[in-house]
Amino acid sequence: MYVIAGLGNPGKKYENTRHNMGFITIDQLAEKHNIKVDKLKFKALVGEGRIAGQKVMLVKPQTYMNLSGESIREVMNFYKLEPENLIVIYDDIDIEAGTLRIRKFGSAGTHNGMKSVVYQLQSDRFPRIRLGIGSQKKGDLVNFVIGGFSKEEVPVLEEAVNHAVLATECIIEDGIDKAMNQYNTKKRSKKDDE
Repeated sequence: MYVIAGLGNPGKKYENTRHNMGFITIDQLAEKHNIKVDKLKFKALVGEGRIAGQKVMLVKPQTYMNLSGESIREVMNFYKLEPENLIVIYDDIDIEAGTLRIRKFGSAGTHNGMKSVVYQLQSDRFPRIRLGIGSQKKGDLVNFVIGGFSKEEVPVLEEAVNHAVLATECIIEDGIDKAMNQYNTKKRSKKDDE
């Protein structure tokens, strides 16, 4: 069984914001695989179903971003799962908007939601899919991440979410190495455009 957790903040105010890319990806996965993510359990909205023949639980923590790990720890403990059976999907300001970075494990970086997950699980040995939201590095970072998308960002971020859905399916079906080879996007240089 896999637990697929998207990080975000609950409530209408945060619904379509950069910081909710994890929730948006879970919603797309749920729609594609006909899984209803509507039960309130483990401090999260959850839904069970199957992806690529494997039993999965889709999880959207309702604790607010900085406490996401509490919810994920409860799910993992209840099902007695190893960290390798967890996939966390979240936004990352440190990578270019629309870029995907898939890793087998690693530190939480600057992301408070991931810091909470690593702290609560006492492990960083789980796969993660980071969706780049970029950062203007101007002004207030909080307002940037909880801000809505610009018209120009929408198609770029929609494509990133679609790729994150495909990457999640690939991890479950073919393993993380194949997903990393297929869906990690590297930054385009000016040379690529010539």
